[in-house]
Amino acid sequence: MSVESLFASSPAPVRRGLRDDVYDRVLELLLSGALPPGARLGIDRIASDLEVSPTPVREALALLERTGLITRELSKGYRVAQPLSIEQINELFDARLILEAGAMELAERAPEGLHAALLEAHAAHELAAQQLLEVEDTMPVAVVQAYFAADVRFHDVVREFARNHFVSEMSVSLSTHLHLMRQTLRNGRSDVEFALVEHRAILDAVGSGVPGAGVAAMREHITNVRGRARAEAD
Repeated sequence: MSVESLFASSPAPVRRGLRDDVYDRVLELLLSGALPPGARLGIDRIASDLEVSPTPVREALALLERTGLITRELSKGYRVAQPLSIEQINELFDARLILEAGAMELAERAPEGLHAALLEAHAAHELAAQQLLEVEDTMPVAVVQAYFAADVRFHDVVREFARNHFVSEMSVSLSTHLHLMRQTLRNGRSDVEFALVEHRAILDAVGSGVPGAGVAAMREHITNVRGRARAEAD
């Protein structure tokens, strides 16, 4: 099956926000693995298959480029991004370990409200995880997105309480590579229960009031995620 026929077999998007509809259709194919690495994403062909003008397709692909899941080559258009190498995964987790443990250290200096905010984020993460685990076969893009958003939100709380503009900026730059890592690994459900347990450990560590406990729990979480990522990538 060609890349273009995958779009042709999808129902035409409704006329709400065409850019958003196209974005969702392409993202669903990216998350499902139906679009192989390096596959060309022709704007005119996708527009024809989805029965829309090229403009919303161009806008949707520009947004998707920010996730790192697709890349744009000068004079060649958009292509599905290549998976991360094991070396890139290692470097990504080195950066995460430094950034997220550091953010927790800053957050724990003035922790008032931190535990309550993490508790709220963890409850939302648990709900999103339950919805993901209840899907038996395919994972609808909306459910997957909701789960990842809830997972990211837990970490965002720590960064917000770090109250450091530069930490926030660096986190944004890493987020693109995290999207691509998830696409590379496709570990889906296998990491969900581990993540919940480790987030709970971070939550309990912060709630304990023991100096440095949150930092240690965050370091253990990132180290464990690295181990699972390496095992799947090898």
